[in-house]
Amino acid sequence: MSPPAIEGKEAEKDAILEAAKLMVVAARTAPKTAGIDDISSLIIYGPEKNAVAEKMEEIAAERSIEGFRRDAKNVRDSDGVILVGVRANRSAGLDCAGCGFEDCKAFDGAEKVLGRDFVGPSCIFKSLDLGIALGSAAKIAGILNVDNRIMYRVGTAAVKLKLLPQATIIMGIPVSARGKNIYFDRAK
Repeated sequence: MSPPAIEGKEAEKDAILEAAKLMVVAARTAPKTAGIDDISSLIIYGPEKNAVAEKMEEIAAERSIEGFRRDAKNVRDSDGVILVGVRANRSAGLDCAGCGFEDCKAFDGAEKVLGRDFVGPSCIFKSLDLGIALGSAAKIAGILNVDNRIMYRVGTAAVKLKLLPQATIIMGIPVSARGKNIYFDRAK
């Protein structure tokens, strides 16, 4: 009887999903300002991933920005996408004025509106928390030799599709396992 076998492509797809789960854990456990966790995440693949690519193509056409179309191709060619968002429309309570308001009370009382891509104004410390969570997730992908790239345009589409409803800012990290990293050396 011959030993069981797993074809390489199947193993790669399974490994990418496991890596994505570990990336979500890294985003969750990343340090947060004042210990307040306003980070959310979601792993998408298959039809949900392609819906994000379609929305990115729509935005490319509306705005005449080829970068959205180029990044949409990356999303389509990826095995999955990790979405990481933050609820940045409430303050960290530090009164730093980095948001442009005199203090956190003024920021918290300000109207929060959907701008072109994200909801603002945003607490600078919540935005920093998002950056740390993204870096932690990307670090895990790197350790696991999973190709990835943090993409703001993916997040724009995810906001429009309300994929992380409480998040006011979202970034996407497409992931893949190919013989060559598909996220670099791209046409402009």
